[in-house]
Amino acid sequence: MAANPAPTSAAYDVERVRRDFPILNTTVNGHPLVYLDSAASSQRPLQVLRAVEDYETHSHANVHRGVHALSQAATAAYEGARERVRRFINAGSTREIIFTRGTTEAINLVAQAWARNRLGPGDEILITALEHHANIVPWQMVCEQTGCTLKVAPINRRGELEFDAFAKLLGPRTRLVAVAHVSNALGTILPVERIIAAAHAAGALVLIDGAQAIPHARVDVRALGADFYTFSGHKLYGPTGIGVLYGREELLTAMPPWQGGGDMILTVSFEKTTYNALPWKFEAGTPNMSGAVGLAAAMDYVETLGIEAIAAHETHLLELATAALTRIPGIELIGTAAHKAAVLSFTMQGVHAHDLGTILDSQGVAVRTGHHCAMPVMTFFGVPATARASFGCYNTEGEVAALVSALGKAREVFG
Repeated sequence: MAANPAPTSAAYDVERVRRDFPILNTTVNGHPLVYLDSAASSQRPLQVLRAVEDYETHSHANVHRGVHALSQAATAAYEGARERVRRFINAGSTREIIFTRGTTEAINLVAQAWARNRLGPGDEILITALEHHANIVPWQMVCEQTGCTLKVAPINRRGELEFDAFAKLLGPRTRLVAVAHVSNALGTILPVERIIAAAHAAGALVLIDGAQAIPHARVDVRALGADFYTFSGHKLYGPTGIGVLYGREELLTAMPPWQGGGDMILTVSFEKTTYNALPWKFEAGTPNMSGAVGLAAAMDYVETLGIEAIAAHETHLLELATAALTRIPGIELIGTAAHKAAVLSFTMQGVHAHDLGTILDSQGVAVRTGHHCAMPVMTFFGVPATARASFGCYNTEGEVAALVSALGKAREVFG
C-alpha cells in the first residue's frame, strides 16, 4: 500500500467525480455539505445507486435453486458479483469469497468457525493496540470460550506499531495474528507485509482487517499472503449490509459452518445434515443480493477512476489539511505516523470533541467525533475522544479550506 503517492494529477477531475454523488449537493444548516466522514461510511455514486435500482426493479428474486427466470437472473447477478470481488482482490477462486454483512461479521465468522474450534489453554492470539473493537472483542470472546490468551503489541506516540515489540510477542504458542491494514482512528498504515511474513515464520495464521485499506489502495490477497482478509462495502462507495471474508480455500474447507439454515446445506434429516460446498457453506439464509450487486458496481466505479489516482488525490488533501491544522492554535493532531491513509484525527484544547463536531456541523462540515470504536487508542493518548476528518475520492481543496474555516469559528465560540 503506497504511503506517499505522487501529487494529484491534472487528469483526476474531482469536480467530474463529484457530479456522480448527488448527495454532495445537500445544504446543511445553510451551508454546502462538506462530507469528511468517509472512514465511517462513504457516499455512493449514481453508478452504484442505479445498479441496485436496476437489480431491484428488473431482477429481484431469491437466489439459488429457483427454476423461474427471475430467480435465475438474481442468481447470475449475485454470483457475478462474487466473481467481481474475486478479481478486485485477486483471490484464486470464488470459493474463497464469502459474502457477509460486513467486516465485523467476517471477523466473528473466523473467530467462531476457526479459532473456537482449534484453540485452547496455552494458545495465543496476537493483535495490536491500534485495533477497532471489531478486531478485539471477538478474540476476547474466543479467549473466554477456549481458555486461550490474547496478547497486544504496543504502539508509539506517533500511533505506529512497535514492530520489534510485536516480533518479540510472536512465539511457538501464537496461533493467530489479527491486525488492521489501516487504523480507523488514526489512519496509520501498518506494515502488513512484514507482519504476515513474521507471523508465518512463527507458524501462525494471519487475519487482516482491511476495512479502511480497501478504499485507498490496491489489495492483492495472494501477493500479501494473508490467510484471511476482511472488508465492508459501505467504506468502498458501496451499500451497507454487505462485506467480504476472503479465506484461503484449504482453511475454509476445514472450517465448520458458523450459522445453520437454508442454502448452507445439501441434505437435512432429523438424524444428520450434510453441508454445502464453498462458498455457500458460510452463507446461511437469504443473502443480500442487491448489496452484492451494489458492491460489484462500486468496484467497477473505483477501478474506472483508478485506485492509484484516488490515493494520490486523497494524500494531497491529507497533506494540505495536516499542514493547515498544524498552524491552528490549540489543535493537536492525534496520530502522526509517517505512513498514513487519508484520516486526520485531532483535538482542540479545552473543547470536547462532541462540542467541536457540533460547531463544525453548524458550518456544514461533517466529521466523526468520539472514540471511533477504538477506546484503547483513546486511552493510550489520554483523550476521551477525537474529531476525525476522513477524505474520499470526491473531496476537494476547497473543502479542506472549509474545515479550517469552521475550526476557526469553533475557536471563536469557545474562546
